[in-house]
Amino acid sequence: MRGIPFALVALLSGGAVLAAPAEAPSHIFQGKDLFSLQCATDPQIRPDGHVVAYVRVSYDIMTDRPRRTIWLVDADSGAQTPLTTSSGSSYSPRWSPDGKRLAYVASAEGGHSQLFVRWMQSEQTARITDLTEAPSDLEWSPDGHSIAFIMLTPDEKTNLGTAPPKPEGANWAEPLTVISDIKYRADGEGYLKPGYTHAFVVSAEGGFPRQLTFGAYNEQGPLSWTPDGRYLLLSGNRTEGWQREPVNSTLYRVSIADATVTPLTHRTGPNNQPRVSPDGKQIAYLGFEDRLLGYQNVRVYLMDRDGNNSRSITEQLDRSVDDVRWAADGRSLYVQYTDKALTRVARLTLDGRLQQLAAGLAGSGLDRPYTGGEFTVSSSGVVAFTSGATDHPPDVSIARGDHVTRLTRLNDDLFAIRKLGIVQPLAVSSSVDKRPIDAWLVSPPNFDPAAKYPLILEIHGGPYASYGAVFSTDDQLYAAAGYMVLYANPRGSTSYGEEFANFIQHDYPSHDYDDLMSAVDAAIAKGSVNPDQLYVTGGSGGGVLTAWIVGRTHRFRAAATQKPVINWASFALTTDIATYVPKYWFGKEPWEDPQGYWKHSPLSLVGNVTTPTLVVVGGEDYRTPVSDSEQYYQALQIRGVPTALVKVPGASHGGLAARPSQSAAKASAILAWFDRYRQAPRATEQAGVAGPSPSSGR
Repeated sequence: MRGIPFALVALLSGGAVLAAPAEAPSHIFQGKDLFSLQCATDPQIRPDGHVVAYVRVSYDIMTDRPRRTIWLVDADSGAQTPLTTSSGSSYSPRWSPDGKRLAYVASAEGGHSQLFVRWMQSEQTARITDLTEAPSDLEWSPDGHSIAFIMLTPDEKTNLGTAPPKPEGANWAEPLTVISDIKYRADGEGYLKPGYTHAFVVSAEGGFPRQLTFGAYNEQGPLSWTPDGRYLLLSGNRTEGWQREPVNSTLYRVSIADATVTPLTHRTGPNNQPRVSPDGKQIAYLGFEDRLLGYQNVRVYLMDRDGNNSRSITEQLDRSVDDVRWAADGRSLYVQYTDKALTRVARLTLDGRLQQLAAGLAGSGLDRPYTGGEFTVSSSGVVAFTSGATDHPPDVSIARGDHVTRLTRLNDDLFAIRKLGIVQPLAVSSSVDKRPIDAWLVSPPNFDPAAKYPLILEIHGGPYASYGAVFSTDDQLYAAAGYMVLYANPRGSTSYGEEFANFIQHDYPSHDYDDLMSAVDAAIAKGSVNPDQLYVTGGSGGGVLTAWIVGRTHRFRAAATQKPVINWASFALTTDIATYVPKYWFGKEPWEDPQGYWKHSPLSLVGNVTTPTLVVVGGEDYRTPVSDSEQYYQALQIRGVPTALVKVPGASHGGLAARPSQSAAKASAILAWFDRYRQAPRATEQAGVAGPSPSSGR
């Protein structure tokens, strides 16, 4: 109707005024774009190296949830075909040893996840199980006749006493819940079903899944078969008092014939991820000798098939190894580790020498720029891995020798019309000891070098974790709103060696605060940051440091502490890792050292806080429980400090950004809070309280 006068339009429409045409699409990344993002996970390369099966994660705007489907990508041409297209989720693709079949898990009728096998040549698929719980850690037997997996076996609930007889048709309250386990809930799972995880094996052509391990213990994968198919290796803890030992685990050999379980390791510490060599003579695995440190490098060990002659082969690598796999010839291993915020895959010789093969791996957590990633290797040595960068979520790439090829570009169509903030490294020298601190600065999409921008300091959690040069929806949304965004790896971060991580041993928060303030100073020195417009946020350990920062300095106009620990004593006794935190982070229980816990609690500094501080937490957070956030909110309210409490309904600690609508809304709430104080007087002036004179952190 272009060219028709407006009055005529109204007449033709019966007098109603039509809406104006939509404006041109925005070129700035927006919250609604979270529904359009896709990422690749779990790349499984076929043994011959020519095809990669991977899980593509996309988001359903109608259900507001991620959806997982399995796709195949040709390693030579890059051509893609979907393997699964059902309305449910499909995941965990695993090739048979000959590459002619693919096992995977998918939601079936009734909502239960089942094990399926696809015959690739005939394109026929069969459901081979009828399970009541979801299987995990699938592993084909060497002859391709069987598939082993891990699954929860339900146990009877604990009861105390009995209720009176219930009359027929009566509407009574729910029965009592009796809890007797030390670990009775877990973040992301909620209150745990009574039961234990055990190993099973089922025919690859379908049949009865036979249970291999039993008892009041938990076993875990990954699983590894011996080449003769007689035994299965896994990890667990079958020692007395295992429930109170969160780190210790043992490698076990399980007989397929009679389910006999034999321990292979006998040290204190974790022993995980067993991998049997192709000739069956050696076992590679990951672990460390437990020294009760907050952070300890995970090393690669080799031992004989009977558990004797165990030795570390990565003593010279001052980094943690995340995954290990044998080369087909049994003469070397492939390992994944993160070095100075860059995740790599390397070939590791049996005498400990490394040859770099791929770098730039990225994980599937898109909200914040954490390091991570996954890889597998073909029998010919082709490495398939999830590759990412600051301008895109993980895709599938392969490495053949020194040549790397990116096979997928899942978000190219979206980013062809969206301009992202540019992420650049920032040189930082800590004010504590002049130690270099890795940091990155994200500039707004339409950055003007002559302008001065407000700055958001965004802090990672863990605290034993690391950020890197990877994609982040939070940081891009902040940048799109006109903020510079700063993130860094202060002392305590991983990928810089044991010493760097353990600078905060029994002393957290401490000088990590100074490292972060040094990063802020370095960002200001670049010239594009308005030093009077500083803001701070972070989640989990970053939430701890956010609350610590506003208790130490007034230089930030506003703050948003996300899923924080505020009171270490209450946290230690309500978190789902209650057996871990006191032992490894404090060395004593809260009642043994109340002053030590209080000394490092952000709540101890709340009397200094004048900065308007938003508190954000998931409604089902069992890692840093809601009660800690509520303590801080109430304390700020009592003191008259501007605050608000944002709860994300149904969200766990790890799943605070799992649903796109909530992830976008959370970022929007933080931006709205910061925008409220963009032109306001400084926090000290607004609150009308001088308070103590904490360090400026400069």
